[in-house]
Amino acid sequence: MRAAFLAASFALVAMPQAARADDHTSTASASADALPPLYAAELQLAKTFVDGMMADGVVVPQPKDPGGGYTHEQHKRNFRAIYLGGQLFQVTGEQRYRDYVRDMLLEYADLYPTLGDHPAKANQNVGRLFWQVLNDAMWLVHAVQGYGDIRDTLSDAERQRIDDDVFRPAVKFMSVDSEHTFNRIHNHATWATAGVGMTGYLLDDQDMVDIALLGSDKSGETGFLRQTELLFSPDGYYTEGPYYQRFALLPFMVFADAIERNEPERKIFEHRDGILLKALRTTVQQSYRGYFFPFNDAIRDKSLRTAELYDGVAIAYAQTRDPSLLSVADFQARTVLSKNGLMVASDLAAGKAEGFPFRSMLLSDGPDGSQGAVAVLRQGAGNAQGEPSSALIAKNTAQGMGHGHFDKLAWQFYDNGNEIVRDYGAARFLNIEAKAGGRYLPENTTWAKSSIAHNTLVVDERSHFDGEVEAASAVWPEQLYFSDQAGLQVSSAEISTAYDRVTIRRTLLMPDIPGLEAPLVLDLVRANSPDSHQYDLPLHYSGHIMEFDFAAKTNVAERPVLGEDSGYQHIWVDAVADEQDGKGALTWILDGRFYTYRFASDGPLGVILGESGANDPEFNLRREPLILLRADRQSGGTSFASLLEAHGKYDGAAEQTVSSRSRVADLSHDQIGKNDIVRLTLKSGQRFAIAVSHDPNPEQAHSVSLDGEEITWMGFTAVVALTGGEN
Repeated sequence: MRAAFLAASFALVAMPQAARADDHTSTASASADALPPLYAAELQLAKTFVDGMMADGVVVPQPKDPGGGYTHEQHKRNFRAIYLGGQLFQVTGEQRYRDYVRDMLLEYADLYPTLGDHPAKANQNVGRLFWQVLNDAMWLVHAVQGYGDIRDTLSDAERQRIDDDVFRPAVKFMSVDSEHTFNRIHNHATWATAGVGMTGYLLDDQDMVDIALLGSDKSGETGFLRQTELLFSPDGYYTEGPYYQRFALLPFMVFADAIERNEPERKIFEHRDGILLKALRTTVQQSYRGYFFPFNDAIRDKSLRTAELYDGVAIAYAQTRDPSLLSVADFQARTVLSKNGLMVASDLAAGKAEGFPFRSMLLSDGPDGSQGAVAVLRQGAGNAQGEPSSALIAKNTAQGMGHGHFDKLAWQFYDNGNEIVRDYGAARFLNIEAKAGGRYLPENTTWAKSSIAHNTLVVDERSHFDGEVEAASAVWPEQLYFSDQAGLQVSSAEISTAYDRVTIRRTLLMPDIPGLEAPLVLDLVRANSPDSHQYDLPLHYSGHIMEFDFAAKTNVAERPVLGEDSGYQHIWVDAVADEQDGKGALTWILDGRFYTYRFASDGPLGVILGESGANDPEFNLRREPLILLRADRQSGGTSFASLLEAHGKYDGAAEQTVSSRSRVADLSHDQIGKNDIVRLTLKSGQRFAIAVSHDPNPEQAHSVSLDGEEITWMGFTAVVALTGGEN
């Protein structure tokens, strides 16, 4: 057992030994001038926060409030102050920071032994300092690091009191009293095991370390190491999605860093083919303009500029010296007050950064990579960070446990710096007490998790798996095909278990078509069933309607509600249309760019223009528009083909509009055997077919005859120029 703990991470990384003279202010200031800018800025941020906390004195209130309430927020501020105060003592040598952290922990030594269940406990596992045990685990992870920075400077009596009345009881609460949480394969358990294991290293308690790594019974069936094996796919995708991947990475990375320092023979960063370093990079890949794809119970405000990733980026850079991680740190404009953080800041200042390689990729889901996937298709010129301008995300994953949504084969789309085809994320106002104490709102279940709240096919106004997590967790889509070939990227997946006796296949393509602007998204949805069903295909978009080409009846005097359950009760109906030919188009504008959604089906369609927010007396839901395509079919299933076309430009300042209308004159869709043929006629007269065989063999030739035209291609799909137009 090694007692190195964490001090090596923080010990005097910025100041020379001479800076620990009595005149701390002058020496620290002089030395700070020589620090790389990012590190110096981080040091100042930490000093501003901790100095402000110190000015208020040590405040350790009796726990009372739920998330967002005074005591909840104060204990959060306290663990941050302990964490940063310890780092500031190590960096500056100023005794006042050590004393403040010591005094704070001594106050907790008075309080902690008196605590029972938190009075604001809810349905989740109850905490002591906070309403749920997760927050107590977060407190422990941060506080033990700050304590590690000052512990060797305390008297024996102070050290024993804090050890015995704060950290050992906190470990017992995590690992024994909250054993159910501790032994889960879940992000809550990651935080708990990290806090217990790091405390074990600090207190030189091998038993703590062992139960953290291997679970309460030390069998290895649970615990931190097992979590690295079951929560991530081989590609580094975290089963709950990028929002929770970001959240879980802090305990994964900081505990791994502690393991590396104390037990380097474990080679933790090589474990499972370097899964933690893969996971860090995969987290970055699952973002657009810095913001995470809002899968599942995601808070949409979260981005790469989040405290949970500052440590992770610094630790990963220290392990790999990957210069692309420096560009992430540059975007974050933050680091940490550790030698890892100093390394990042120094190398960034030295101009060693390279652009992060954002790219199209398929991220498998499940421990062995067999439980579906996330397909990310990127296209277009890069921004200053080298990130392409457009991104299509096909979510063909497993359920994602309790935080998962019922959104099999859903998709999102980003362009021009904006989310064009959107995902609602979570119905939650995190840590805002007025909104259910910052907890998930009832509408998270009734709307945000429902299938109709996503861009996926809904059958008979019921969510996938009837909204049952257990049933949804047992099965997943099959990723049939993926291609990142420039000019014709593809993702295709299928699921036959979301509804009884219904098989759904969705193929999304990003083709380049001469005469049309990029990006383009072609969406092919096919449902097969021997039974009669109502099929609803919603598209949740961002923007303001410009025009549509169908005769719609608008609801101006009254605003009906679409349905009664499964999320339908939350949709206002603003207009309806009946398209006997199954065709139509809708154009909207967002941020000076126009988007036309053009669709065709295999029979008559109902078209509904709506908005979220019905049956919402507490105003918990955002008001967001959608278009819904409805097909009532007697048997055999149905199909939808739609094209999302970006075009034109509007400059309000210059009072200039360019190409505000679609360049497509007509879209038709035919199914010939297993083949999908989508024919586009452009207003220029050009004609093209996007032919899809669904055959992954690139050497296989395919040919169909349609209206006297022979269409031939190789492999899964191709764009074929047709005669009769100006090609």
